[in-house]
Amino acid sequence: MFSRRKFIATAGTTLAGSLLLKPSLVNAAEFFNGTKKRYAMVGTGDRGTSMWGKDVMDAYPDLVEFVGLCDKNKGRVEYAKKYMGVSCPTFTDFDEMMKTTKPDILIVTTMCSTHDQFIIRGMELGADIITEKPMTTDETKCQAILDAEKRTGKKVTVTFNYRYSPHRAKIWELLRAGAIGKMTSVDFHWYLDIHHGADYFRRWHRLRENSGTLLVHKATHHFDLLNWWIDSDPVEVFGFGDLEFYGKNHSFRSTNCRPCTYKDQCKFYFDVSKKQRYVDLYVNNEQYDGYLRDGCVWKEDINIFDKMNASIKYANNVEVSYSLTTYSPYEGYRIAFNGTEGRLEAWIKESNPPEEQDYDEIMITKNFQKPEFIRVPKGGGGHAGGDKLLKDKVFGVDKSDALRQTAGTRDGALSCLIGIATRKSIDSGKPVRIEDLTTIKPQEKKM
Repeated sequence: MFSRRKFIATAGTTLAGSLLLKPSLVNAAEFFNGTKKRYAMVGTGDRGTSMWGKDVMDAYPDLVEFVGLCDKNKGRVEYAKKYMGVSCPTFTDFDEMMKTTKPDILIVTTMCSTHDQFIIRGMELGADIITEKPMTTDETKCQAILDAEKRTGKKVTVTFNYRYSPHRAKIWELLRAGAIGKMTSVDFHWYLDIHHGADYFRRWHRLRENSGTLLVHKATHHFDLLNWWIDSDPVEVFGFGDLEFYGKNHSFRSTNCRPCTYKDQCKFYFDVSKKQRYVDLYVNNEQYDGYLRDGCVWKEDINIFDKMNASIKYANNVEVSYSLTTYSPYEGYRIAFNGTEGRLEAWIKESNPPEEQDYDEIMITKNFQKPEFIRVPKGGGGHAGGDKLLKDKVFGVDKSDALRQTAGTRDGALSCLIGIATRKSIDSGKPVRIEDLTTIKPQEKKM
């Protein structure tokens, strides 16, 4: 990545020092306490049935009992049951599932725009909630979730797996230890490649009424990292964005790839039949809801942005420049934290299959000094090792929270509110204040 390097082993870096850490606002171990719990799931798509379904049953069979699965597509939910290897009943009616099975915990992995209705109704029917990010897609739904959690006394955990990867955790430790002095600004630029990025424009995410745009669905991950790393709350956002690559920006198109007459010409042709799991989960069940997993990336109904920028001001006066590009030739991100005593930066290039390099790097340059490099071993498993560590925390295997990685509704709200505010700013051409969206009042220092 850089020349003339001076390396520091990550395990014992002196920069991290001895950290005095605050407890988490919401500690999952308090209510996922290591005993076997009754779980239900609503939304049996790819993420639900794999990360929160089969993978959970393989790893935590002594802690997890699925008592119900629910999806509007009856074929998909029946396949999910077989794929996950569970024996519980399946439902297409959510209230019926909740009232019949009475789960302790509901896992919400539906389309983003419907998260709120299942989170709220799930709490009203007596369950704690684990929800995929983003917590929701607009400020009204966000406020309703906050109100419902307070009203019912139930708890919502938002699954921000990006917080848990070893590389990002090391950045958090270094910043808390004062590696660059007082933080003043951040440059954060994320690149989705022409494979991963394009896939969002094939699926239901392509419509803002479903996903809230990628500023909410995808960038929520990134905004949560910023909130966590900066250790303060966002107060104001100004955004730019446009759709200039996918959708209407092409000379030919189809409904989806399989019947397309241009498949020999289109570099974005996606043969869904090559992935048997997608055939079993989606293609074989199109008859029930008409959902096409191989939608055309050039469809004219696409109404989300494919390039996005945000300027974010934080309560502690840190300023952030953020961008998301969805048609890059490679995937990854660049981030740099500027401070009164130096600069911390990283360039992470992701690839599929992963590169042979078994570590990621962080470069710290103190003022008037040469750069120092820290190598952080990559974690095993999905999302740079974050998935397993997150699930260990959620299911009570790891009861510590020294790095304050467990996320509740306030974290879920503030991360998606940055995306919501950026979207509103793009639409209006005006800056948007976070405190004008919900009852949350930004704090200079996280509680």
